[in-house]
Amino acid sequence: MVELSAKNAGIGMGIAADAPPLAPAGPAIDRAHLARMTHGERDLERDVLRLYATQADLLLARMRARGYAPSAAVAGLAHTLNGSSRGIGAWQVADAAAAVEADAAEGRDTASSVERLASAVRAAQLHIVELMRG
Repeated sequence: MVELSAKNAGIGMGIAADAPPLAPAGPAIDRAHLARMTHGERDLERDVLRLYATQADLLLARMRARGYAPSAAVAGLAHTLNGSSRGIGAWQVADAAAAVEADAAEGRDTASSVERLASAVRAAQLHIVELMRG
């Protein structure tokens, strides 16, 4: 099983701590939504969050490997991350993934939208690390 840590969540990668948030302030994971989706089973919540954090990294890596060129593949990867994010209540990630999907589908360069998505994913992963400690 993947061990979540601050390192996995992008800490220490030169990310500006004072950068403006991608979306309005609020928790990166909607705990009430997650609890509804997992029927309040804490062990299931933890498993789902671990899988989500790993999947988000894999999908981002695949998007970046495509070189930011708009493509159906990038749109599909973003669509997958959007759906997974909505499933756990990671609304900021879902919105950022939807923006990547739209850029790719409309033939626009995805570099800036993918990097905004990466920032939202890092915030969600940091929140997941906090939730795992609690």
